[in-house]
Amino acid sequence: MLKNLPAPNYGDLDWKKVLVYLFLIALFIRFPFFFRDYIDRDESTFIIMGQAWVDGHLPYTKLWDLKPPITFLFFAAIIKVFGKSFIAIRLIGTLIVALTALFSYGMARKLVTKKTAFWTSVCCVGLLSLFGSLQGVMSEHISSFFFCAGTFLLLGRAHGGRYFVIGLLYGLSMMTKLNMVDPILLVGVFLLWEGFRKKRSAQTLIDLVCWGTGILLVILMTALPYYLQDMLALWWESIFEAPLAYSEGKFHSPLSTLPFISVVLGVLTVGYWFKLLDIRSRELQLIGLICIGILLSFMQAGKINGHYLIQLHPLVLVPFGMMASKIPAVKGNFRPMVYFLLLLLPMEAHLEYANILGNKIKRGTFYNGEGYTVPQYIIDHKLDTRNIYFTEYHIGYWLLGTYPPTKAVTHPSNITRDQLFPYMGNPRKTGMGELRYIMERVRPHILVARDGKKIFDKKLTWYNAYIDAYLARHYRLLATVDQGLIYQRLE
Repeated sequence: MLKNLPAPNYGDLDWKKVLVYLFLIALFIRFPFFFRDYIDRDESTFIIMGQAWVDGHLPYTKLWDLKPPITFLFFAAIIKVFGKSFIAIRLIGTLIVALTALFSYGMARKLVTKKTAFWTSVCCVGLLSLFGSLQGVMSEHISSFFFCAGTFLLLGRAHGGRYFVIGLLYGLSMMTKLNMVDPILLVGVFLLWEGFRKKRSAQTLIDLVCWGTGILLVILMTALPYYLQDMLALWWESIFEAPLAYSEGKFHSPLSTLPFISVVLGVLTVGYWFKLLDIRSRELQLIGLICIGILLSFMQAGKINGHYLIQLHPLVLVPFGMMASKIPAVKGNFRPMVYFLLLLLPMEAHLEYANILGNKIKRGTFYNGEGYTVPQYIIDHKLDTRNIYFTEYHIGYWLLGTYPPTKAVTHPSNITRDQLFPYMGNPRKTGMGELRYIMERVRPHILVARDGKKIFDKKLTWYNAYIDAYLARHYRLLATVDQGLIYQRLE
């Protein structure tokens, strides 16, 4: 099957050449999105959380969001070094994608030929970069990079010192995206079982202590700044208690994830059944168990968003690629069709290239989207930015050098999640109370919304009825910039 695929000289491939190929592919797919204002609300939230950290405010103090702190540290480090640069953030995100795919190549290389491993990693780049909001830099991208690096080391010859490094990487992964605790626990169970089965109990316990110490060290290092400022309770509540409350408060059923999970597990089962996969392989056992752990975390969440799959793809592609390599090649010259499909797949990138070129011709800049045009209008017309509320396009806070009116609206949708308020360290304890406080006490001079869309989810009729009535009485529509609505307070 893979014989029809075009590729470089496989015999000459080493990890450096593979990384260059993967980075160039990732760059081609992701480059036109370097100039988009925001690709996903979460990415914009991570950026302004990172900026607040650069400005001296620990996460969850000045601003608040439902993610562990390593996510924000990643963005804060980039902003600290490169300043307010979308290009720097997304270029480093592209490198993260290429490196994650490289670790996928390394894991596959332990089981299959260079050719199969190479194409597995190419597929990994595609699945981490295409469809939906994956062109942005998501917390799953960062978490998967750390986790895949640790798993690659785990599949090699590990010893006490290496287990410590693996623990550090797994700890960084977990403190970037908390759901990775499920596969991490399953890895621990596997290592313990393997040690006792091979009658290496003493060495296994030493290795597990080193591994666990690495994980624990990362957790403690994230807690240290809060301990020094006597805010350890805020750290604990924001990182551990809030996600549990959020998960329990959502109306998503674990049953809704079963079709996808059944398909993935079904394909793996078929592979083992028809001996396309060797069930005795330690590498495949570990990778399969990790995939099960990730799928279990999806079931606990009760839904599977597209960007969640970033965590699964680099690992599940290894057995999938192994199975594909054993399917007999179809006779005939299919290379033209393969070339055509490879060209067609990144259609989102092609369309975005056309979009930025059109924007350059029309407006003289490659940067596009209301996240740019609305702040630019505000700057050009010298509007007051000291008290502004973005209900949409909230990356505008970053571009204007200001902050959200309260920490509860750092991510615009958090104000509607009452279950999170007890863990924010916020004086108001309900979303409606927070909204009233913002509109009636903070009284933003400027409010930004989106044309043709309710400010809050259409199911939240109480929120929308209040904000619509309040805007009608106390604000006027100052301007419509593309799809951005700019309201100005009347008094």
